[in-house]
Amino acid sequence: MPDATLPYYRRRGLLTRLGPAGICLLLTLILAALIAWVFATEGLVVSLAALFSPGDTLNQTVLHYSWWPRLVMALLAGAGLSLAGVLMQQVLRNPLASPTTLGVTQGASLALMTATLTAPGLMIWGREWVALGGGIGAMGLVFALTWKRDFAPVVVVLAGLVINLYAAALGVVLLLFYQEELKGILIWGAGSLSQNDWSGAGFLLPRLLVGTGLALLLSRALRVLELDDASASSLGASLGWLRVGGLGVAIFLTACVVSAVGVVGFIGLAAPAIVRLAGARRLTQRLLWGSLLGALMLAITDQAVQQFTQGFPMLIPTGATAALLGAPLLLWLLPRLKLTSDRPASRGASLGKRHPAPLRLGLVLLGSIVLASLLALLLGHGGQGWQWLSPGQWDIIQWRLPRLLAAAGSGILLAIAGTLIQRLSANPMASPEVLGISGGAAIALMITIFLNRSPSQWTLLGMGTLGAAITLLALILLNRRSGFLPERLLLTGVAITALFDAVRAILLAGGDPRGIQVLAWLSGSTYYVDLPTATVIILLALLLGATSLPFARWLDILPLGAATSRALGIHLTLARLALLGLVALLTACATLVVGPLSFIGLLAPHLARLLGFARARQHLVGAMLVGALLMISADWVGRQLLFPQEVPAGLMASLLGGAYFLWSLRRL
Repeated sequence: MPDATLPYYRRRGLLTRLGPAGICLLLTLILAALIAWVFATEGLVVSLAALFSPGDTLNQTVLHYSWWPRLVMALLAGAGLSLAGVLMQQVLRNPLASPTTLGVTQGASLALMTATLTAPGLMIWGREWVALGGGIGAMGLVFALTWKRDFAPVVVVLAGLVINLYAAALGVVLLLFYQEELKGILIWGAGSLSQNDWSGAGFLLPRLLVGTGLALLLSRALRVLELDDASASSLGASLGWLRVGGLGVAIFLTACVVSAVGVVGFIGLAAPAIVRLAGARRLTQRLLWGSLLGALMLAITDQAVQQFTQGFPMLIPTGATAALLGAPLLLWLLPRLKLTSDRPASRGASLGKRHPAPLRLGLVLLGSIVLASLLALLLGHGGQGWQWLSPGQWDIIQWRLPRLLAAAGSGILLAIAGTLIQRLSANPMASPEVLGISGGAAIALMITIFLNRSPSQWTLLGMGTLGAAITLLALILLNRRSGFLPERLLLTGVAITALFDAVRAILLAGGDPRGIQVLAWLSGSTYYVDLPTATVIILLALLLGATSLPFARWLDILPLGAATSRALGIHLTLARLALLGLVALLTACATLVVGPLSFIGLLAPHLARLLGFARARQHLVGAMLVGALLMISADWVGRQLLFPQEVPAGLMASLLGGAYFLWSLRRL
């Protein structure tokens, strides 16, 4: 008979045999070994004495003012995040709930950044309260978006992660506009545990004790939430107040940690999940064991970062490293999750209604693209305000033309990739950005840029395609047994995107002067594109668009299911590999121009289908037209909105596309 105390996970033998005590003991031994390595230089007695006084030598002073406070801070931050994760999972009955996946950490981080720039006086009242306001705001948005679905676990997590992306995108805008004022925020935002004295630990310890005390006081009442709502209400429990209280404590703990050390990823998800898998039955046990395990995990990660990266030419932030380790853990947990779709996916629902005159509709879209292009070339802010340019003012138009062509080309590329994936998987929520394919391409491109000082365009294209192809392969291998269930596929993409975020944070926090340029590229700026490159991009987009059209028959048949496809003579493996290879190439080309998170790959196929482009060939052409129109408009609006400052086209498109993604969650 299955263990009733493990409602979210399939039973696993190894962790259950070890138990939470055995796992914590094992990690304690590992941490002790890492600490002993440090003590080997000065000796055990001298190193322990440095905990209480700075001593007479430089090494003892460093131990007292930096190493010991950092170790204590790692233990406190890990315990606080894990405690918050346990509370969130208990209140929401959601095994994937955590400060990271529900948008709380990025919301708190964005609030601190905004307050630093616009209202630094608020920091006098306590930076944890500013962070608390940001965390509550993010969580409130998640609840507002998911309450109609009764807070279904998958929908809550997806909403939280898109809120995370939104907050991160807005943070990137602030970083691009205020580079000097926020020049240290890249390191802090990646989760830096570096300490110069004991003030950080002194700040976090009393707040963590308060949060722990409140969690233990609520633990008996919160156990009622393990029942369904009807049973819990029949016992006289006030479910609303219980949820507000539990989440309030969790958000407070998260805000205190974020305000002290920045964003630390996945500890709040990993530790509660492991102790539950190890057999911790009661909530009190999960609170205590989860806090201890989270403290040990973050401390071990931090010690490993300090000791094994000393010769690295760049700073490796502990928070980003924890996320780098946590994303594979989420991928490992996903096959063990008991996720079921609320209702079977409708194969035909994604095809949409057919427009009676698709050719006429296509001509209208083409005319709109021409008008938007003329607007982008001839109208804009200048030294004397808004100006209309005459066609003879080529000296100004020549600076706008490459950006126009690059935006249109990238929009076409992402639109084709999104259409192929949606029809191939019969999943209307799929896109290169949401499934992590763009993130995989971006990881490969960033590593190439940092390892090769002057990579050629062909090198970048090849490495980006390789990164996208590896990501696609991972998606296939991790989801083939589940039959590519939409919820599981989306969560796999979320984990891969988190992996991309961790790599990005590590590379950008290293202090390399190329960091700001890479940041601008990641945000999707077309500023650096010249006319020859833009010409290549638009020609490549048109060529790949024409290449995708012969696959229209496959795309019409594949959504009908494997049996029907085979009966009609389609070799499924060959067809899927060919289409996925084309998706990888399209995504890599587009990511080179507009970064990894524009959401055009999601938005353009949806809008084309809503307009009435139902058949595959029509859908591809319609999506290309819509994608080009969206990116041209996003680039122009981004240039004019905050003139003379500029919002990159990729960020502008991601804000529009992310909003559409959140609205679409109700259809999942």
